[in-house]
Amino acid sequence: MYSFSTQSTIASVIDLSGIELHNGNFTKLKMLPADVNVGINFIRKDITDRDNIIKLTPNSVSSVSNCTSLSNAAGVKISTVEHLLATLSACGIDNMNIEIFGGEIPALDGSAETFLKVIEIAKIKKQSSARRYVKVLNPIEVSINDSFAIIEPSNQFELDVTIDFDEKAIGKQNFKIAPNINSFKKNLASARTFARLHEVSSLRASGLSKGGSLENTIVVDEEKILNPEGLRFANEFVRHKTLDLMGDLYVGGPILGKVITFKGGHKLNHALLVALYSSADSWKFINL
Repeated sequence: MYSFSTQSTIASVIDLSGIELHNGNFTKLKMLPADVNVGINFIRKDITDRDNIIKLTPNSVSSVSNCTSLSNAAGVKISTVEHLLATLSACGIDNMNIEIFGGEIPALDGSAETFLKVIEIAKIKKQSSARRYVKVLNPIEVSINDSFAIIEPSNQFELDVTIDFDEKAIGKQNFKIAPNINSFKKNLASARTFARLHEVSSLRASGLSKGGSLENTIVVDEEKILNPEGLRFANEFVRHKTLDLMGDLYVGGPILGKVITFKGGHKLNHALLVALYSSADSWKFINL
């Protein structure tokens, strides 16, 4: 069960920098504490000629191809937000301003581990106002081709993720977790993003994965892992898909419900969130 009954922010400022996974540029970001009910806001400091604030809401999602991207009405965009959002979800952080010089969150090592470490150093600050949860009341299911996702009522946030890839190095894997800050730290935070070797050239041809390397991505060639250090977990692939799901769902705020996905990704995760919020009798806001 989530233990956060009140809203939270961070107690001190956090500075981070690194290479963008898709754009390949060096970028800097700063996480700042924010007052109650401010929510999570991305502020593009490199843009000054129009509205540069992107507020985290389901309506701000503008692209779910290979990563999750957010945009505002002025067309200002921020990409690859899912690993940071998964960390904010685990830490119960509701209010934060994130200043960034560039259009993408840095990849770091391809996981959420660094985000968690710097937040633990900065410390989490409890705030006075009650935290609002989305309580799932009725099951919702969506499908895209042979993939599907279901969200159903539960008194806690639960994830049940199954992946199924042709590559022998990945295959079929399942992972279940009721994530909190401790289980996230132990089981999900360090799971890295991955790519299949045959996809890399097409990704780069379409302008993506310019900053991708064995330093921030697990690369799979059929039955082989190309990273010299190997895997951090035997089932690191499904753990990372669970991490992504957690971040994608946090776009809509903290949820009390069980989510089951099969062969999911950013597109399916967002479709589930849209379907849930489009069904007014399937959820309600509650305070713990």
